[in-house]
Amino acid sequence: MEEMMEAYYENNAGKLRRMVERILLKFGKLSEWDLDEFYSLANEVFADVIERYDSARSFDAFLYSCLFNRIKTELTRMNREKRRADRLAVSIDTCIDEDENITLGDIIAGDFLIEREVFEKGEEKFSRRTRTYLSRLSNVQRDVLRMCADGYSSDEIREKLGISKKQYADCRAAIHSYRNISALL
Repeated sequence: MEEMMEAYYENNAGKLRRMVERILLKFGKLSEWDLDEFYSLANEVFADVIERYDSARSFDAFLYSCLFNRIKTELTRMNREKRRADRLAVSIDTCIDEDENITLGDIIAGDFLIEREVFEKGEEKFSRRTRTYLSRLSNVQRDVLRMCADGYSSDEIREKLGISKKQYADCRAAIHSYRNISALL
């Protein structure tokens, strides 16, 4: 046992690290922090395998299978936590009042407004990106965008354009959709 421990832990646990890295390559790229976590996990597994090893099979194969199963279990747990967090995410366009006039994005502090960015310079000075962005919007969506930039409230915009709350919400969603905004990035 002492010889196996020395073989795996010489050169800063090089052999154990290489085994972990070979297993992790099957699962994809991980951050340095994740690698450190899996090296620590490998030390726990190694200590457990040393105690349970019965010489009936190859130590390397037994360690590899135990490491593989433990790493797979840990990755599954980590991904499950990420999915749980994703389910709790809320869209920035979520309405937060009964009349559906105010969205979560409206109350977040910040000075970036797409409406101001688009119309700040005047149409004659639009960049190629701004022209591409505007070309992705319908006429009604451009009208909503322009009126928002001019400071009209949602009620005033709906009344002047003769559109429903749903149509207004759809226009705002299109104006702020990543597909359209990506032209500005």
